[in-house]
Amino acid sequence: MISVGALVIYKGKPAIVKDHADGKFSISLQNGEQVKVRDKDIELIHTGSVNNFGEIDFNTPAAPSIREAWELLSDEGAALTLKELAGFISSEYTPSSAYAAYCVLKDGLYFCGEIDAITPRGKDEVTAEESKRAAVRMETGERMQFLERLKACLKNPDQNKLLQEDARYLQDVEALAFGKSAKSRTMRDLTLGETPEDAHSLLLKTGFWSGMINPHPVRYGVSLSSAAICPSAPPEENRQDLCRLPAFAIDSPWSNDPDDAVSVEIEAGKNILYVHIADPAASISFDSPEEKEARDRGVTLYLPEGAVRMLAQDAIPMFALGLSEKSLALTFKIIIDESGMVLDTEIFPSVVKVRRMTYEEADRVMDENSEAERTDAAALRSLFALSQKIFARRTAHGAVNIDLPDVHIAVENNEVKIEPIIDYNSAFLVKECMIAAGEGAGNWAASKALPFPYISQEVEMQGKVTDGFAGSMQLRKCMRPRSLSTKPGRHQGLGLDTYTQVTSPLRRYTDLLAHIQIRTFLRGDKPLSSDDVSARLGFSEAASTASVHAERASDNHWKMVYLSDKKDSVWDAVALENKGSRWAVIILSLALEAQVPLQREVTPNDNVKLVLKSVNISKGEAVFVQRG
Repeated sequence: MISVGALVIYKGKPAIVKDHADGKFSISLQNGEQVKVRDKDIELIHTGSVNNFGEIDFNTPAAPSIREAWELLSDEGAALTLKELAGFISSEYTPSSAYAAYCVLKDGLYFCGEIDAITPRGKDEVTAEESKRAAVRMETGERMQFLERLKACLKNPDQNKLLQEDARYLQDVEALAFGKSAKSRTMRDLTLGETPEDAHSLLLKTGFWSGMINPHPVRYGVSLSSAAICPSAPPEENRQDLCRLPAFAIDSPWSNDPDDAVSVEIEAGKNILYVHIADPAASISFDSPEEKEARDRGVTLYLPEGAVRMLAQDAIPMFALGLSEKSLALTFKIIIDESGMVLDTEIFPSVVKVRRMTYEEADRVMDENSEAERTDAAALRSLFALSQKIFARRTAHGAVNIDLPDVHIAVENNEVKIEPIIDYNSAFLVKECMIAAGEGAGNWAASKALPFPYISQEVEMQGKVTDGFAGSMQLRKCMRPRSLSTKPGRHQGLGLDTYTQVTSPLRRYTDLLAHIQIRTFLRGDKPLSSDDVSARLGFSEAASTASVHAERASDNHWKMVYLSDKKDSVWDAVALENKGSRWAVIILSLALEAQVPLQREVTPNDNVKLVLKSVNISKGEAVFVQRG
């Protein structure tokens, strides 16, 4: 029976019973708190009478006496009570010895069980537990030494004394930096923030990571390995032979997966644009392993470190255009009138003879007058003239034309290279031809009531738009996120009533989806329903969005790495928008936007000189000031 003055255990802690009324006990805790509890909430370890905690010795008995008691009792092998254990340990049963016996029981090294049925543990169990605890003590001591080394390193990075074996203690910091975990014991032990940026900062400061480690793709959960399942080679089938037409696959010099080419001819006084597209849908069908893998990825991930492909690397030589003498394509034959309007579109499998060119080479050929280049030059000039008509028509219908600097970033041999992307005429040509193909394909699918991945976009214009880069920045803010749907919708950004994307089936899943749907329709088979297309779009769009975020964060990371050893360097920038005490600017050769305090009066589109003062790679921030 529990009476006033008894020593009890409440939630693993000692308590003294002060009163008993109405079926409840009033107990006092060591911190002075008074609590009312039921008898089932407490365990009696001594009947008392105890008046206050000062009467109890909370010191644990010496280890030898505990071990001696265990050795004696283990030989007997019988169960015993807490009162009996207290007697063996302290030779008497008092509130102090009762609590000491309770602590020995809960420690679990030598005894186990409950207060009224305590059993000595076997010798093998005790030996194993002693070894385990010794290892923990050693590990704790080593960890404390590691933390001291780490603190010293953070205080003075130039005198880094971390050991190679310290890597195991930083695994939780790495997991946090990569976004694989939301917590880090090491960061807590150092009273540092538990964010990926904080973890990244620590790893950089200690030298455990260099700037050459880019954590952003892993943070966004994207795969860093290209697709593994390679589709089979295209089957034999009837294809229109278009080898008579000069066909050009024009791209950047660093591109190695060309999936579109263009041709042009005049037929019965009509402008005919041919957009030849890589034809992986000749081999890939809905729900095939390679289609599912592409759907899971959404897009090819283009990082400065290299491409992570949506389709297996071995698929590129089979389907990319211009890698062999003749290429298999899905051709979009588009009739365009003199105003740049798409009048009609025909789609069919083809064989084409493609010449690969860089933008720089295509521009040079367009200007050539040599006999050797005359045919290609004429074709390219015709394509350029046609692209100007397409552009003019789109602009007249409200297209939003944004012109901001862009760069290409590459990481090779631990070196970051950044070069501006030049606005070549041939790049403009290709862009407009691809847009025309998207409009033509959208019209074609809509005319046949074919469920298709249409793209629409709203634009919310806000006031008068200025010229130059500042105006382009204003326009960018007006663009709402694009929408994917199986029903046509206006794409205000492009000035088109119907639009889709079909020109990159090696790089974008939505384009591949459109191609398979087209191929299915052309064969006379049953295409996917609107619900099926919608489901695939939703799934792939989530994966694509993660890749887009990973690419942007990675580009910014490598820009910071590039700048990290360029303190006090001077950069040309253009003022974009006043932000109170700061101005939004764009640094031209880096295509890097920043906010800086500008001391003198400036207006939008003014040129300014900036000085780089600091770089924080982990936060992705660079601090610039205006040069005096």
